Amino acid sequence: MKIDLTETTSSKINKALVEGRRAVGTPAIGMVLTLVIVTDEENAYDALKAANEASREHPSRTLVVVKRVSRSPRDRAKARLDAEVRVGTDAGTGETVILRLYGEVIDHAQSVVLPLLLPDAPVVVWWAVNAPLDPAKDPLGALAQRRVTDAYAAEQPVRELSARAETYTPGDTDLSWTRITPWRSMLAAALDQAPCTVGSAEVEGEEFNPSCELLAMWLADRLKVPVTRKVSGGPGLTAVRMESSIGSIVLDRPDGSLATLCMPHQPDRAVALKRRDTAELLAEELRRLDPDDIYAAALKYGVDRLGEGKDSAPTAGDPAAAGSAAAKPAGKKAPARKAAAK
Repeated sequence: MKIDLTETTSSKINKALVEGRRAVGTPAIGMVLTLVIVTDEENAYDALKAANEASREHPSRTLVVVKRVSRSPRDRAKARLDAEVRVGTDAGTGETVILRLYGEVIDHAQSVVLPLLLPDAPVVVWWAVNAPLDPAKDPLGALAQRRVTDAYAAEQPVRELSARAETYTPGDTDLSWTRITPWRSMLAAALDQAPCTVGSAEVEGEEFNPSCELLAMWLADRLKVPVTRKVSGGPGLTAVRMESSIGSIVLDRPDGSLATLCMPHQPDRAVALKRRDTAELLAEELRRLDPDDIYAAALKYGVDRLGEGKDSAPTAGDPAAAGSAAAKPAGKKAPARKAAAK
């Protein structure tokens, strides 16, 4: 069931939600959280589709905030709110409200969203595109226990990671980190099977893919060894190589679907390592609402401290350059980088 509301208010939207639930015969729905999606009109459909699929595992009230850009100064000065309320089969397993903001109300989106939050339920904000530099200080982000961004959607993904590190607040996370969960699990399991000492590692993946940098920083932070970054043709992450006291440990995935794990003194094994869609990534993030300390440690390790990587290194005049230099241990020269991206 869909209910269209033009030039409306939050109270009218709440009333429409109640009427919609009664009309479909479900006056009480067990929803576990409120998911706020901040996006533009171009990406709203894909973001809402992913949220609806994730709602099968996490029934929620989904609020889609679409900030519409007005062309004329007169339109920009006029505040207006349009809404589309969806309940029943049109809203997955929860409720959906699409909010289209015009004019001055764009700068006060939190005032529209706040009355629509489920009482006594956690709030998660997901910026599908155009995430703020400091999600925790954003008016919408301040309402949430969990703030989800996606560096892959940024124009300069690797620089985006540096900005995320500088403004990190417990509760922040990024879908670029979620994408490497299967890789981290497989690599940790491989080292558990063959206890050894790792001396160095190399992460190979396509350019401009922040997941590659995050995986490299995670390895460097956890293993305390030099990790280099190598660019490949993709898709996504293609290989991780670790040089250990027992030989080379290699996890290779050339086609984005099936990987091969090669370990010394053991037969090669095929491993399912499929690239996951946004709905699966979002569902994983909604399973936990506590701070991700491992992500924080990997992010704060610093992209500039990786082995070789070209696009990740701060350029002259970049504010990140000063912070990067300060983060380097005294008396040690940072290795040159050769590939900066995802």
